[in-house]
Amino acid sequence: MPSLKLCFSAVLAVLLLGQAVAAHAQLPDFTELVEEASPAVVNISTRQKIPARAATGGGQLPMPDLEGLPPIFREFFERNIPQVPRSPGGGRQREAQSLGSGFIISADGYVLTNNHVIADADEIIVRLSDRSELEAKLVGADPRSDVALLKVEGDDLPTVRLGKSEDLKVGEWVLAIGSPFGFDHSVTAGIVSAKGRSLPNESYVPFIQTDVAINPGNSGGPLFNLDGEVVGINSQIFTRSGGFMGLSFAIPMSVAMDVADQLKTDGKVSRGWLGVVIQEVNKDLAESFGLDKPAGALVAQVLDNGPAAKGGLQVGDVILSLNDKPIIMSADLPHLVGGLKPGSQAEMDVVREGSRKKLKLTIGALPEEGEVLAGSATPGGERSSNRLGVKVVELTAEQRKSLDLQGGVVITEVQEGPAAMIGLRPGDVITHLNNQAIDSARTFTQVAQSLPKNRSVSMRVLRQGRASFITFKLAE
Repeated sequence: MPSLKLCFSAVLAVLLLGQAVAAHAQLPDFTELVEEASPAVVNISTRQKIPARAATGGGQLPMPDLEGLPPIFREFFERNIPQVPRSPGGGRQREAQSLGSGFIISADGYVLTNNHVIADADEIIVRLSDRSELEAKLVGADPRSDVALLKVEGDDLPTVRLGKSEDLKVGEWVLAIGSPFGFDHSVTAGIVSAKGRSLPNESYVPFIQTDVAINPGNSGGPLFNLDGEVVGINSQIFTRSGGFMGLSFAIPMSVAMDVADQLKTDGKVSRGWLGVVIQEVNKDLAESFGLDKPAGALVAQVLDNGPAAKGGLQVGDVILSLNDKPIIMSADLPHLVGGLKPGSQAEMDVVREGSRKKLKLTIGALPEEGEVLAGSATPGGERSSNRLGVKVVELTAEQRKSLDLQGGVVITEVQEGPAAMIGLRPGDVITHLNNQAIDSARTFTQVAQSLPKNRSVSMRVLRQGRASFITFKLAE
């Protein structure tokens, strides 16, 4: 008769085996998804002619250091080093090559990829999963969203199924197919790490952040959900090494398809525009503007004759919502405004001087080039000093006109004191202090003398034409 110890061990083994089986059953199986979706994922290569003076001698580009790599990798890179053809005049002309990914969205040959994959290309080649190659024409590209639409000639081509990126949930499994380092149809998987991410210099895309392994060559490839639907275009990674470090970013398909539709019909993309410069509301700014907590987008500058100016938006307003959609971070506002059609009506909730207001305005069209107010101030007019540790003078009429200001003072000297501690410099223009407009050096001095102690105080400063709010506290 077996001992009690042996029986207990057997029961424990069964339980552990059952848990392992259950855990395995909960992990997703991507095999069917990959088999269904792979035929519509393509490799994209481009060629760009480089002037002869930039070409190197010896018939090849400089060979990278391949020492220490396994033979199979050395052979791969050696095969893919582009040769340098001779130009008709006898000189050498280099052809730069790049690799990326894309996917077919219609049976008649429309392909989506990243703008940076095909930028400045003289020739674009799309390679299908059966290794056939087709030359692609650029229908249009949008650098602001990093989306490009290509067209290849073909009938009944395999296509992906498109999903709704807005239905994604953080923690959900996602999968990428692409050509990292030229290895076609590599599959990687992970989860959605966050939604609505804003990246530096990328104001109009609320990126999907994932931990899917994305590397050079994956750019432009599709990001799938578990239903096999494309929910994003893999676009960027955060890296200090040049390779994957756990932070990948994809363009939501809702954004990409809106761009693609506009490129197909109009050849360009139109976005909504307010004509304001905004900044984040931190704890100190929230306190100075009478908010319960940091939230919203603080209006630091209103461009003359822009949609915001015509709609009554003012410097110092804190925008809390747009068309009933809350503005949690200031970066939420460009995403929402950019998605509106020029000429459409919008309603926003703002906090002005501690009170809530509703404003209605007409959305404008984002200019082709970003507008920056120019102009710098030089000393002149009445001089004043104050307890902040700065000397200021009033702006001349010419300076006010060039900066489009009704008032304000310019700093001529920064002494020891609070101003130096918060980084003010000579040449900075102060237009508001403690939520009060500054129309003269005398007004500035009066407001400065009455500033509260041990409480956050806001100041609006223009530096090289760029406006922002800063906060500080005066000690006892």
